[in-house]
Amino acid sequence: MVDVASNRAARKWSRSEQFRRVLWLLALPLFHFSPRIFWGWRRFLLRIFGARIGARAHIYPSVRITMPWNLSIGDDAAVGEHAIVYALGKISIGRRATVSQYAHLCAGTHDWRDPAMPLVKTPLVIGDDAWICAAAFVGPGVEIGANAIVGAAAVTMKDVASGKIVGGNPACEIGTKESFVADPHNVATGKVSD
Repeated sequence: MVDVASNRAARKWSRSEQFRRVLWLLALPLFHFSPRIFWGWRRFLLRIFGARIGARAHIYPSVRITMPWNLSIGDDAAVGEHAIVYALGKISIGRRATVSQYAHLCAGTHDWRDPAMPLVKTPLVIGDDAWICAAAFVGPGVEIGANAIVGAAAVTMKDVASGKIVGGNPACEIGTKESFVADPHNVATGKVSD
């Protein structure tokens, strides 16, 4: 049985974090209502709130970011329209990585084994040159390797090795980038050769 009273009574955030969350909430209109091409302005705002944002990173104005001080985005990376970056724990997005529209990166969960269901803030890593496709979900504690692809609407709750392509719910390996590149027919049809 879930101990709701203990869960609600637990202190999940320090006073400093609570204060920064309120300030971020007040600053959000400056982020969300900025014109799409104001990439530098959004990088600047995120940096003010402690995010580590690389050069030329493109973060769209409709992206929902929780606790930017837990966020690191590498040079030339992109986070697309309406993506959710739920950074209760640390989230690291590598250089030239792409997080497509409506993708959800989740670095927080609850320990369901404990009746009080305490909050668990687990890190999440997206490697360099990785691609998180549209509407994909990447769960807490997951590491997506360099050059890996998480297919559209995939639910990824386990690590994905470098260069692997996963899809489905739950996500499972459907190929490697090399298998698609080696046979041009695969690229055209989306099939993976054995």
